[in-house]
Amino acid sequence: MRWIASLIAGTVVLAIAVVWWATTARAPFPPGDPSLAAAGDAQRGRVIFAAGDCSSCHATPGQSDRLRLGGGLALASPFGTFRPPNISSDPKDGIGSWTVADLANALIGGVSPRAQHYYPVFPYPSYTAMNLEDVEDLFAFLRTLPAVEGRPPPHDIPLVFRVRRFLGFWKLLFFRQGRFDGALTVDATHDRGAYLVEAVGHCAECHSSRNLLGAVIPETRFAGGPDPEGTGFVPNITPARIGGWTPAEVAEVLKSGNTPNHGRVGSSMADVVSNTAMLPQSDRDAIAAYVTSLPARPTPHP
Repeated sequence: MRWIASLIAGTVVLAIAVVWWATTARAPFPPGDPSLAAAGDAQRGRVIFAAGDCSSCHATPGQSDRLRLGGGLALASPFGTFRPPNISSDPKDGIGSWTVADLANALIGGVSPRAQHYYPVFPYPSYTAMNLEDVEDLFAFLRTLPAVEGRPPPHDIPLVFRVRRFLGFWKLLFFRQGRFDGALTVDATHDRGAYLVEAVGHCAECHSSRNLLGAVIPETRFAGGPDPEGTGFVPNITPARIGGWTPAEVAEVLKSGNTPNHGRVGSSMADVVSNTAMLPQSDRDAIAAYVTSLPARPTPHP
């Protein structure tokens, strides 16, 4: 009987070791990775910053400067309240001490410099498809922004969700590094729009429904869903809902917020438009071309 007990104990130890290995946060880019260049183009990075909607979450609340990235905005969710971190150039409270590899690991791997998993409220499941040149350019632009002292309060979430190791299970189920969910063609405008919508702009993160574990339900991508903050319903942006809008009208929404039916976008989309309005017209046209080409999907029940 002793050998049976030893076998059971060995199996348990092996299972724990496998789980521990499988849930470890692994940074895809080691320090000094030769595939990353520290000297990106800050002007191109400004476009990526706007397309990525970075200031909407990371700008310090209560002031009008969208480039003061002290973090702290309260983001309600079914799992508690999350507060985006300070990503200013402050070396102590922000990311001023980060390397370009640190930023790439965050965006593409969802891993922090302390080798911890990030919560997917940070939309790295979409950012993971970003190309490295854009990461380098974004890094260069972030380095030009002012340092902001102070750190936001910690996330207000239940104790069980504070164990970041558990996020390794979530990643095993729902995250694939480098995955790109867009449909590419040989048309350069369409494919640029696919990249901006699916990866940098992470539009599906809001315009989709989520399962009980907070992952996007593939069948509802872009078809709308409950606002993650519990304040309404994010609209369907597939042709099932906006099929009467032309690409030019969609591009105008992204520039001015004015809709074809003489209305205006509201809620968090108004904040998004403040960023897309800063994009080159060619990028707004590309986004519009891609959005109007999406497969029509029925709006899920609220």
